[in-house]
Amino acid sequence: MELDNLEPGYFGIGILNGKTPENLGVLWRTAQNLGAHFIFTIGHRYAKQACDTHDAVKAIPYFHYRTFTEFYQHIPKGAMLVGVELVEEAQFLHDFAHPRNCIYLLGAEDHGLSKEAIEKSHLLIKFDTPKSLNVAVAGSIVMYDRSVKGASVYIDGAPRSK
Repeated sequence: MELDNLEPGYFGIGILNGKTPENLGVLWRTAQNLGAHFIFTIGHRYAKQACDTHDAVKAIPYFHYRTFTEFYQHIPKGAMLVGVELVEEAQFLHDFAHPRNCIYLLGAEDHGLSKEAIEKSHLLIKFDTPKSLNVAVAGSIVMYDRSVKGASVYIDGAPRSK
């Protein structure tokens, strides 16, 4: 299967039960700059973000879901859910081939992703660091890594280079 250059794929990024409004604002500003097609939150409601000085929520679609279950029901067909979590089974980001169409899900710094979110993620990635990172920093690094490496196409579950 050949990838049509006119179909570059898409990605979105969001936080499950985000802890601080500042982290949301920083993540959203980065998402706008690095080409995210949408942003979202699960759990806590959106409030005006002082750190979102580019007003990303007016530039790219923003979605809010009350629960993980509600969010999971709205994942686009064909999109891979990529959980970002410091767990044993996660693949290191430096070895990761980004799916062509995906949604990156980050957890709050104090609790991480829920057990349900980890179990329902198609793929899990982590950083090769001794401790967890700030959620806005982690999401920004993931998006930058995607922009540098490009996205892969998954055929029969196996990554194929762009």
